[in-house]
Amino acid sequence: MTEPLCTLVGPCSHAVTIKKSRFLAQAVATTSADAALAFVDSLRDNGGSHHCWAFRIGQAYRFNDDGEPSSSAGKPILAAIDGQGFDQVVVVVTRWFGGTKLGIGGLVRAYGGTAARCLQQGERRLLVAMSHLCFTCTFSQWAHLEPRLREWSAQIGETAFRADGVIVELDVVTSQVAELTRLIGDITQGRSLPQVQP
Repeated sequence: MTEPLCTLVGPCSHAVTIKKSRFLAQAVATTSADAALAFVDSLRDNGGSHHCWAFRIGQAYRFNDDGEPSSSAGKPILAAIDGQGFDQVVVVVTRWFGGTKLGIGGLVRAYGGTAARCLQQGERRLLVAMSHLCFTCTFSQWAHLEPRLREWSAQIGETAFRADGVIVELDVVTSQVAELTRLIGDITQGRSLPQVQP
């Protein structure tokens, strides 16, 4: 069984000096590639020699060595994100070159280690898998269902009232889909069963 993934509650950072080069890792939660890249761009004016970065958002990921030798910076940062069990996170590690070359192995350890320590210091929030459901019911059934769904902390979205009843969309924790389907089926006497939407 795989461990549940986490994201960051808020920004975090970690700085270290290795052989006169200063490394600063900064990380934030992100839900889109555009937002991740905007965060990377926001840190470019701090005078650093290299701004290496990586992000993971579900199956989507990217990394960049920003002039460091290939796979010596971005890939180790991504490995730190994955190794710490994070998702929906972007990490930027800025290096101010101190005049001493670290070699490929030294760079991998410096970038990956600084990113990992940064994430270790961040406050975690568990990511819960959600499902989007849609179903129809009568007005009287909806009067019974709505308060019950709120008890389950279901996030009720679009609700369309039509002449023949109500069309409801909601987001629920994926592990609760089966129980909520039974509840909706019971209240609607089996006439309405929610469909999971993509």
